Amino acid sequence: MTNSKSPLTTSRNSERPKDLNISIFSKHLKFLDYNSMSEAVAEMGFNGIDLTLRSGGHVLPERVQDDLPMVTEAMKAFNLEPNMICSSVKDANNPEHLKVLEVASNLGYKYYRPDLLTYTEEEAVLEVVENAKIYFSSLEKLNEKFGITASYINLPGQFYGSSIWDLQQGLEGLSPKFIGSQYDIAHASIEGGTNWEIGLKLIKPHINTLVIKDYIWTKKNGQWQFEYTPLGEGVIDFKKYFNLLKAYNINVPISIHTEYDLGGAESGGNPTIEHKEVFKRIKKDVTFLRELWEDIHQ
Repeated sequence: MTNSKSPLTTSRNSERPKDLNISIFSKHLKFLDYNSMSEAVAEMGFNGIDLTLRSGGHVLPERVQDDLPMVTEAMKAFNLEPNMICSSVKDANNPEHLKVLEVASNLGYKYYRPDLLTYTEEEAVLEVVENAKIYFSSLEKLNEKFGITASYINLPGQFYGSSIWDLQQGLEGLSPKFIGSQYDIAHASIEGGTNWEIGLKLIKPHINTLVIKDYIWTKKNGQWQFEYTPLGEGVIDFKKYFNLLKAYNINVPISIHTEYDLGGAESGGNPTIEHKEVFKRIKKDVTFLRELWEDIHQ
């Protein structure tokens, strides 16, 4: 990748609250090279980058030995932590997957998101749940070997884990130090409605990272669907949510996903709006999150 100059001013020494560790999902900054991305992320007030290390990501799995050190060096130049990656790791016997974990761990990355399991017509629901237990157990052993932690996200739809109860079943008895839940409050609300608090209470011992986003319900072509929004503009009651996180003593690394309108950058494309406008919209989310968190913890 080239090292083009970012329009943002370098902010290597910007102070950030010590009690909140926030990364940005790098999918939304795919239009930037490693240096420009790192500079922009530091200026927006993040602690680090939740780096896409998968097909089509900022780092390709087959290039992990060459490219992950490069992006990590760029991040460290702007005082960003090599903390989180979003991967396609799934098979404990796949040499490429093993290499991803080995290189990431050696570079100081602490958490990775593994590949997802899905429900199918061919398998009974509880059969998928039982297979997930085997899957998670194999990853736990692998992660202990490499000294890294898996965080399985609850994605809405026909994915294992979207209902939360099934994810808890798969993680029961396993150490969140090596494998746990990447709890996404928006996805939990989409699937659980007013019942999301019960799911949070159930999964809380297993949460080792969080994903933060917001959404609304909209009706298009006669069909109801969810649509992501900037933080605080959707249906999520973040004050209630943060109070619960405080009550449960959950203070883990956070990944902000900016899936709302960023001129196409939200989907991993080149934005049709100015880069500084993209950064301005994202920074608004960071400010919202930090201010509300500090207010809750006063």
